Amino acid sequence: MVGKYKVITLCGSTRFKEAFVEAQKKLTLEGNIVISVGLFGHSGDSEVWTEGTKEMLDDMHKRKIDMADEIFVINVGGYIGSSTWSEIACAHSTGKPVRYLEE
Repeated sequence: MVGKYKVITLCGSTRFKEAFVEAQKKLTLEGNIVISVGLFGHSGDSEVWTEGTKEMLDDMHKRKIDMADEIFVINVGGYIGSSTWSEIACAHSTGKPVRYLEE
């Protein structure tokens, strides 16, 4: 397993914090470098909702997508919100593969 590691950025609603943690663990153990969100606004990190912060975090997450080889969408129950759709579009526009927790 030692060698070249794929870089995967996790995307999805921050209401699914537990699913993010589980996906990060699973993908890491599979031999990937995993980039995740910095804060979970829908799971209690209230700092997200201060003026300008959500916009900064959304832009920062797109830069994380730029650094990745692919994205992995945390879509519990099939849910994909508007921010996540824009991240999927960002990945598609650069030809990055998109995988989903739930098909």
